[in-house]
Amino acid sequence: MTLPLEDLELIKRLKYAYCRCIDTANLAELKTLFTEDASVRYEGGTYLFEAQGRDKILEAIGYAFHAEAIALHHVNHPEIDFQSPTEATGVWYLKDWFCDLKNKIYTDGSSLYRDNYVKVDGKWLIKRATYSRIFEIVTPFTEPPNITAHYLAKHGVKHA
Repeated sequence: MTLPLEDLELIKRLKYAYCRCIDTANLAELKTLFTEDASVRYEGGTYLFEAQGRDKILEAIGYAFHAEAIALHHVNHPEIDFQSPTEATGVWYLKDWFCDLKNKIYTDGSSLYRDNYVKVDGKWLIKRATYSRIFEIVTPFTEPPNITAHYLAKHGVKHA
């Protein structure tokens, strides 16, 4: 099937919004990106998480991504294929970094997402999201990082 360019771009925007919502713990918007019966399977170096149903997925994501977490999810190299005008699959390369201030660990890693999308009432949604780690490095720390000072210094901003 040929690639409908508008739908291709809409699916890219869907995935980008997914990453932004996770990184900012915006669960209200994240909820609008999944089908009600969505499922996920995230396989890391030290964990395997599976959930069925949008509400269970959001509940679990809310435990990990909150005010005491700093996250960066960067996806690229999308390989999106259309099975029909309302169904598509995607493979994405993920580079992520996560700082859990509660448990005092950094996680640095890379994964391959393999997703299924459906178009419902003219809007693309995530039906299934999975990833398998390529690598994962978990590092404990004793003092939280001074990310604010690092960011300000990098951008040439002086602070007290």
